[in-house]
Amino acid sequence: MMRTQVLLIILGAAIVTLIPRIAPLVLLSRITLPGRVVRWLEFVPVAVLSALLAQAVAMPEGRLSWPPENLTMVAVVPVLLIAVRTKSLIKTVAGGVIVMALLRWVMG
Repeated sequence: MMRTQVLLIILGAAIVTLIPRIAPLVLLSRITLPGRVVRWLEFVPVAVLSALLAQAVAMPEGRLSWPPENLTMVAVVPVLLIAVRTKSLIKTVAGGVIVMALLRWVMG
């Protein structure tokens, strides 16, 4: 009896998780969206990533902090410059690691 309940709970959770993911794909694959909507949807990933990044930079320990206590906020400027100039994820990540290491070494 107990195993059956656990199995039903797992199956129910899987169905509830899959429906919101599959339903939009099925529905939107059958219609053609207007160009304005498609253009608007192109900005969603950038907006979500920006929101996550802004929170991680401004609140690295769960509370708002400013430089010099918050070295992450100081590192954002040179790392963004590296990202814009190189347009390379590898170079941006490597630059971010180097900038943070230098800031921690210099600022303690």
